[in-house]
Amino acid sequence: MARFERRFAASLLVGSAALAITATPAMAQDAGADIAAESGNSDGPIIVTARRREERITDVPLSITAINGQQLAKSGTLELTEIGQKVPNLTLEVSRGTNTTLTAFIRGVGQQDPVAGFEAGVGLYVDDVYLNRPQAAVLDIYDVERIEVLRGPQGTLYGRNTIGGAIKYVTARLPDATTLKVRGTYGSYDQADLVVTASTPLTDSLRIGASGARLSRGGFGDNLNLPGVENYNKDVWAARGTIEFDNGPIFVRLSGDYVKDNSEARQGSRLIPGLFTGAPVLDDVYDTRAGLNVVDQEVEAYGGALQIALDVSDTITLKSITGYREDKSTSPIDFDSLPAADLDVPAIYENDQFSQEFQLLYDGDRLKGVLGVYYLDASAFTAFDVALFTTGALINLPGLNAQTLGDVDTETYSVFGDFTYDITDQLSLSLGGRYTWDKRSSRVLRTTFIGGYSDLFATGAIPIAVTSDFDGSETFEEFTPRASISFRPDENHNIYFTYSKGFKGGGFDPRGQTTAAPDLDGDGDIDFDDQFQFLRFAPETVDSYELGWKASLLDNRLNVAFAIFKGDYSDIQIPGSVGIDANNDGVNETFIGITSNAGSADVNGFEFEGNALVGRDFAGMGSRFDVNWALGYVDAQYNRFIDAFGNDVADQRVFQNTPEWTVNTGFDLGLPIGSGFIDFLGSVSLRSDASQFETPNAFLDQDGFVLLDASIVYTAADDRWSVGVHGKNLTDERYIVSGYNFVAGGTNGQPFASTLGLEGTLTGFYGDPQRFFITGEFRF
Repeated sequence: MARFERRFAASLLVGSAALAITATPAMAQDAGADIAAESGNSDGPIIVTARRREERITDVPLSITAINGQQLAKSGTLELTEIGQKVPNLTLEVSRGTNTTLTAFIRGVGQQDPVAGFEAGVGLYVDDVYLNRPQAAVLDIYDVERIEVLRGPQGTLYGRNTIGGAIKYVTARLPDATTLKVRGTYGSYDQADLVVTASTPLTDSLRIGASGARLSRGGFGDNLNLPGVENYNKDVWAARGTIEFDNGPIFVRLSGDYVKDNSEARQGSRLIPGLFTGAPVLDDVYDTRAGLNVVDQEVEAYGGALQIALDVSDTITLKSITGYREDKSTSPIDFDSLPAADLDVPAIYENDQFSQEFQLLYDGDRLKGVLGVYYLDASAFTAFDVALFTTGALINLPGLNAQTLGDVDTETYSVFGDFTYDITDQLSLSLGGRYTWDKRSSRVLRTTFIGGYSDLFATGAIPIAVTSDFDGSETFEEFTPRASISFRPDENHNIYFTYSKGFKGGGFDPRGQTTAAPDLDGDGDIDFDDQFQFLRFAPETVDSYELGWKASLLDNRLNVAFAIFKGDYSDIQIPGSVGIDANNDGVNETFIGITSNAGSADVNGFEFEGNALVGRDFAGMGSRFDVNWALGYVDAQYNRFIDAFGNDVADQRVFQNTPEWTVNTGFDLGLPIGSGFIDFLGSVSLRSDASQFETPNAFLDQDGFVLLDASIVYTAADDRWSVGVHGKNLTDERYIVSGYNFVAGGTNGQPFASTLGLEGTLTGFYGDPQRFFITGEFRF
């Protein structure tokens, strides 16, 4: 750790000189905060419509960080995952083997596995519509009003119940006048982006608008086995359209969006030489030798939302939110990243969902709150081959292939409510609750083939065995309460305590193998009940406690928020896959998924955020100097962790994707130049050591690292145009964000042994390297 601390100190000095960038977050405290004043410091207090009414940010006793679209654009923020650098105790990464699937963790709670059957621990919303699946969820940042990150269990104020927190992507409302905005980006690795946004009023109450985006970039590396194929490139088309009707007591918004991603498959970097061929580790971590090419990488996603709000009276508003989404993906995931099909997985993902939410909002003198009902009907289909051709050749099963097909339907009904009563002008009490019915229906079919890829991807393969044939369902119910008390000794301070319970439903492992089920009920026969219990995993819950203090000081020139939290995490769902030697010949010829409620844990920590207007109009120049910071600490420890053999190995397990420390600090120095204004922005973000899986791995786990970014932006005096120069990851840090591990040994002098395939799969996927780009925006 001493080496890391020295590197961090040096990087801080470099970052101060290099003007790293930040997005000046505003510390809002509610699920639905609408920023009514610009993020950061302003001449007046920061106002949010927290709990469906306008409030100062310091008055709201719930945890969220909100970053507005103006600051995101100024800082050159391009993708949703970059928000993870700015918010305490948040991890946002592109999932392993994909370009657009999101992995999200908040305060130790999340979900890494993207296959059907596993619910997200962190909810993602686009304009109040919950995205049930993580595919196509690495959203590009364009035409966005703000992004909110809520920490802790959510569900009493809106939408789907989420156990760890929620991320809300909010697009901008249409303006009253005709507008046209063009934004372009050009930079390293042939990056070339163009976003065009236009809107116009048709009548006094009817407006229409649309945005189109072309986002492209060359690869950070190359596929050395497939000439002309790049690795980590980007090839995206996207569009949005909106119609708004606003007339007196009624507001209607109809919106739709479409994304087509034709980027090449993202393949990992081998961290160890091939155990069978001795293939060496490549020098460039962004290069690959992956040979899987039976299916092209392709992602298509689209959806729509209809929002209707009706003011019934001065105190009552009725609101309806209807959403539909669908996405389809094909992905060639070459686990071993070598030319031979040692562990190659072509995959198909198909998801669709329909959701309906109704809210009744009440805003009285002392009593304010919301009542709601929520319905979700979603289908998630995952199918993939596991090609073990090198293993098959060794055991006289040429073209050995294990196909897995999982089809999971989710039907959810929920009722929720949350009300706040002002006991006095200084003391308020909030009570809320949610009752959830989650029905999960799963079809799991696994078939062993020889002769190559299955009929999903090729022809000629012969099925030789069905190892799983399961069709079952179960309903999970839970009541999750929330309560908070808030004390405001004066208008500039708020001290609060909040309790909330989070819940995530159970399900069935879509990779489970029913033929491997033991006689769990002891009746001497392995029947459906045994298979049901073998594939099933139960819900997980968390009891979260938070004590916080927020203040707006020095005439709103200094805003701070401090929170201490404690989480009692129970029945933690642990998904995983292990190789299986079915005939005891010493070779694992297939794999099975094993998901269990293996753990209970304590997740405790604190967060400290703030922003300060250090200087304004100094030297009479009309200048300003803002600084901001975010500090997060998490102590996540398993109290119990039962492995596949029934042993408690809690002292050998860690939380995945949960660094102990997350730090961000930055500044924005604005100076008048000529007839315009120039901003120098800078930030340093730090993440301490983190593990990719519950079992630590010295090769795959990421040591602590620091990222430095920088921007210089010039804005014309009439705000009609701006141009910026941006630098990301200025020190060209190499850091792992995800990976695959199918090896054993490798530590304490022990040799590596492959647990699936012959080469040994230990591959890592890396964050973006050093990049520079320019942006230009013109507004007409």
